[in-house]
Amino acid sequence: MTRLRRFEFENAVAVVTGAASGIGEALVHLLAERGTDVVLLDRDAQGLARVAAEVSAFHRSRTVETHVVDVSDDTALEAVARAVVEAHPHLDLLVNNAGVAMAGRFEQMTLDDFEWVVGIDFRAPIRLTHHLLPALTDRPGAHVVNVSSIFGLVAPPGQTAYSASKFGLRGFSEALRSELWLHGAGVTTVHPGGIRTAIARNARPASGMRAGELEEGVAAFERLLSIPPERAAAQILDAVRHRRPRLLIGLSARIPALAARIAPAAHALAFRPILARSVKDHAPSEGSKAARVAGHVGLHGRT
Repeated sequence: MTRLRRFEFENAVAVVTGAASGIGEALVHLLAERGTDVVLLDRDAQGLARVAAEVSAFHRSRTVETHVVDVSDDTALEAVARAVVEAHPHLDLLVNNAGVAMAGRFEQMTLDDFEWVVGIDFRAPIRLTHHLLPALTDRPGAHVVNVSSIFGLVAPPGQTAYSASKFGLRGFSEALRSELWLHGAGVTTVHPGGIRTAIARNARPASGMRAGELEEGVAAFERLLSIPPERAAAQILDAVRHRRPRLLIGLSARIPALAARIAPAAHALAFRPILARSVKDHAPSEGSKAARVAGHVGLHGRT
C-alpha cells in the first residue's frame, strides 16, 4: 500500500466541531497558527464568538467562519453542512470533536438519555462526515479526525452510552480509513486520556440518579483530568501531519489500552470494585435493591 503524503496545513481549510472550548478551541488556534482557514461549529454561540474573535485578532490573514449549531439536530446539521460545502467546495480537514457525557448506570437511564449521548457522540460525526464527504474527496490529500476516548478502548461501569458511542466511532473510523485511502485521504482516531476540559462538569445525570451521585462522580473524575487541551491539540495535529491512524494521549490512555490488549476480558475485573462501591455508597437501606446488589457483589461490611 502506498503511503499518503504528509498533510499540509498551509492554506488548507478545516472544519472543527466543539470549537468553543477545550480541545476544539485549542485546535482552532493551532490550525490558524499553521496557516489554515477554519470553520468553527458549536452550539455555544457566545463561546464560539469569543474564540473566533481571538483567532481573528492573532491571525488576521486567516479566514474564520462560524456556525452555531446543535450537532444532534439532524436538519440543522445538514443545513450547516450544505452552507459549508457551498462556501468551500474543497475541504482539507474535518475534526469531529464535539461530545457530551452522561453519568449513571444503564439501569438509571431512560432510552431518551441513552439516545441523547449516542446522537451527539456517534451519529453526529457520521452524519457530518457523510455530508462533507464530496468536498473532502474532491481531490487527494484530505484528512478526517474522529475524537473517540479511552472509553472507546475500555468500558467502565457508568459509561454504557458513552462507551457504546466511542467504541462505535472507533469502528466507523477504522473502516472509513480503508475506504478513504482510495481517495488519497487519511483518518485518525484519537483516544484522549485525562484532558482538562469541561466535559465532566457539563455531564448530564441519568434520569434515575439520586441527589449527590453526579457531584461525587464529577469530583472524582476531574481529579484525573491533568493534560492541558493545548498539549492534546498539538499531538492531534502532529498525528494528522504524519497521517497516523491512531493517537493515544497521555498515560491515562496508554496504560488502559495496553491492559485491554494484554487481557481483553480480565482487565474489566478492575472495574468491579468501582461499580460495587458506587452501588453500596448510594444504597439507602439494607432492604433496598441497591443494598441487595452491593451485598451480592460482596462489598457490604468491607472498606
